[in-house]
Parts: sequence; structure tokens; C-alpha cells
Amino acid sequence: MTTRRGKPDADAAVAAAQQARLRREQGYRERALKMYPWICGRCSREFDHSNVRELTVHHRDHDHDNNPADGSNWELLCVYCHDNEHRRMVDAHAGGEQARGGGSTHKPFADLKSLLDGKSD
Repeated sequence: MTTRRGKPDADAAVAAAQQARLRREQGYRERALKMYPWICGRCSREFDHSNVRELTVHHRDHDHDNNPADGSNWELLCVYCHDNEHRRMVDAHAGGEQARGGGSTHKPFADLKSLLDGKSD
């Protein structure tokens, strides 16, 4: 895995890292699929053998190396909910409006009490 100059071959290093990731994923994925019902933890979509490939293992703390035997760091999510979860994390780190809490200022029920109190029957 070294070039003529003694430096690591980047392609070989990337390939080795990808193989290690695949081996690691297979281990916790298989365990999670045996441990939990095949239902997305967010949208409640149910899965069977024909579509289980669309069910992913999400690491709650986002650390793919944290794989406790009891599965406490995992939840099964469909590919869509899993992508949404990671997109929310990326947006929060980027400092999006929702992450700072500076979103909408419209308060549709702000004056509801006074409207109801003044209502005559």
C-alpha cells in the first residue's frame, strides 16, 4: 500500500477504509434487524424481505463506531427519514434559521383568548 516514494497509496487506503466500513456496517445492521421490528422509527412504514434494503440503521449519537450490544444507540429508519435526519443535522451545524430558533415570527393564536372572551353567544 505504498507508492515508489514510500507514501501511502491513496486509492488503496480509501478502498481499505471502505471495506472496513462495509464489514462494520454488516455487523451492526444484521444485529439491529434481528433485534428490532422492521418498522421505520419515524414514519412507521413497515418492511418485509422484499424491501428491507430500504431500512437503515441510524446511530442516535451519529458515531458509527458506537455499537453497544444492547442496540441502545440504534434506531431503524427508512432511507427517506434517515436522509432527513442527517440533513437536519447538517443544517443545524451550518447555522440555519431553524437551528438558531430565528424562524417564523407569525403567531396565529396570539390573540385567541381575547377573541374568545369577546365572543357573544
